[in-house]
Amino acid sequence: MATYKKRGYKAKEVKIDQTDDVDFNEQDSTTAEVFNTLDESANKTEEWVSKNQNYILGVIGAIALGVLGYLAYEQFVAKPKEVNAGNDMFYAMQQYNQALQSPVAQDSLYNLALHGVNGKYGLIDVIDNYSGSANANLATYAAGMSYLNTQKYQEAIDYLSDYKANDAMTGAIANGGIGDAFMQLNQAGEALEYYEKAVAASTNAYTTPMFLQKAAVTAMELNKNDVALKYFQRIKEEFAKSPEAALVDAYIAMAKNK
Repeated sequence: MATYKKRGYKAKEVKIDQTDDVDFNEQDSTTAEVFNTLDESANKTEEWVSKNQNYILGVIGAIALGVLGYLAYEQFVAKPKEVNAGNDMFYAMQQYNQALQSPVAQDSLYNLALHGVNGKYGLIDVIDNYSGSANANLATYAAGMSYLNTQKYQEAIDYLSDYKANDAMTGAIANGGIGDAFMQLNQAGEALEYYEKAVAASTNAYTTPMFLQKAAVTAMELNKNDVALKYFQRIKEEFAKSPEAALVDAYIAMAKNK
């Protein structure tokens, strides 16, 4: 906005303190020092980069190669490996699922699932040939459960222990399966540990009361009646509609009186 002078107005004389010159000079000097410092730092950085450019380029190249290698592995190795594993395990999983659904000839179906037949891969073949793949991990779970159901308890423990659960439900069942195998081997202490892991792995109306009951009964066998009572009480309070709740009052009375 323009400024207009009133007629007859006389501007006052402004006095400038001589110290202002000193302040300006000091400020100019400080600014110059800052820029000089920045210049020196920049020069040192440029010198370091110049001396170490081969090293820097090598690091950048290694990172780039690593990224490209990972992408190439995923595209040309991992994905085809998963596809091949899925194709080769189809027969084995078919036999495994039939064994789960049918009480007739279960042992033979589980054995076909584990070992295959007539050139068709079994679960063990998939695990051995496609190690590290997601399908081999699934085959590890199925193999462990197959061994458990054919009373080969140490093998069941070995395979179920190797299974890396991708969901809480199968994680709970795998830990519970290990607990069952230890119980069959008369190792109640280890069984209780895995039943407790199964309970902790997932909270649901199916596996949780089942493994709470197994943990409680095993605890009673180990004379850990306080632990057993805690688990029975949880079934009564949290899973009143579960099959395990039907006899829970009788179990509670046993735990209190034992």
